[in-house]
Amino acid sequence: MSKGRLEAFSDGVIAILITIMVLELRVPHGEGWEALALLGPAFSTYVLSFIYLGIYWNNHHHMLHATDRINGRILWANLHLLFWLSLVPVTTGWMGDSHLAPIPTAVYGADLLLAAIAYIILQAAITADQGAGSRLAAAVGRDIKGKLSLALIVAAIGLAFVQPWFSAALYALVASIWLVPDRRIEQVLSR
Repeated sequence: MSKGRLEAFSDGVIAILITIMVLELRVPHGEGWEALALLGPAFSTYVLSFIYLGIYWNNHHHMLHATDRINGRILWANLHLLFWLSLVPVTTGWMGDSHLAPIPTAVYGADLLLAAIAYIILQAAITADQGAGSRLAAAVGRDIKGKLSLALIVAAIGLAFVQPWFSAALYALVASIWLVPDRRIEQVLSR
């Protein structure tokens, strides 16, 4: 499979996931601001998850641009990532509908954590195929941002059982860390 075909497939899956999430939002019942306010928790989790999917889409795109070839291991690692991302609409809906109840908030974090681990596995599969001197390996380096993100998500999962709002704040913090596109790959590619 070509790199372009893998990227197009992944783009399509992420686009479908965003579509599923927006279709889960309900039309407000009523005409006043109160009716709109009732959708606040569901809309807030939608926005957060939309940002996460956008971050994965953007970084996946950059990662594949630093990739020279695709093999079977990379294909399966990519499907593994897409599996965890495919659960985002479900965990998003559950967390939003429950108004940040502890278990749904922790499960949302577990999904984010498993997606992050799957992304690291995909990154490792590409690096293993293309070598330690590859453009991707040079761009990723020690990946302090990635390790910090994992630690914050793990902390957020635990905090969900103490104060779910703190968990949501940590999930938002991790998203804000990644909101600016990862320029490490862009810098390596421009050399």
